[in-house]
Amino acid sequence: MTTLTLLSGLRSALYWLVINLLLLLTSKSIDSNMQAIGKKIKRLRELKDLTQDYVASEIGLSQSAYSKIEAGETDLTYQRLEKIAEVLQIKPEDIITFNEQMIFNLQHNQHAQGFVMHNHVNAAERELYEVTIAFLKEEIALLKEIVAKGFK
Repeated sequence: MTTLTLLSGLRSALYWLVINLLLLLTSKSIDSNMQAIGKKIKRLRELKDLTQDYVASEIGLSQSAYSKIEAGETDLTYQRLEKIAEVLQIKPEDIITFNEQMIFNLQHNQHAQGFVMHNHVNAAERELYEVTIAFLKEEIALLKEIVAKGFK
């Protein structure tokens, strides 16, 4: 197994761990987690102007089975979340941490001179970002070390 393969596996495992920690910190129950994630998936799909039929067919589900994901009526595995994220062209953790209040929306702000950002990040999301940034900094340092050793 190469070092890069190992790093990729560790990164995926860390993301899954951080996502689960975020879910535990931000919700009262598993059911409310599923509903919250389903609503985020639905809103992101709508923002991308995609239909339930399209997303369902891309991930190999019927439209009715997919609609249950958006409604939070069925369990969502990480593998299925990855497939949905791929169709939406975002990372799975971006679905989990999606906050509609952070969307840049100039159409409804006629007085805007540039981008408008409503930065309402809760403590759990901030901690997730900080943990992710720290991990990525460590990963960069390790990769630089591997590259430096490879050129000597």
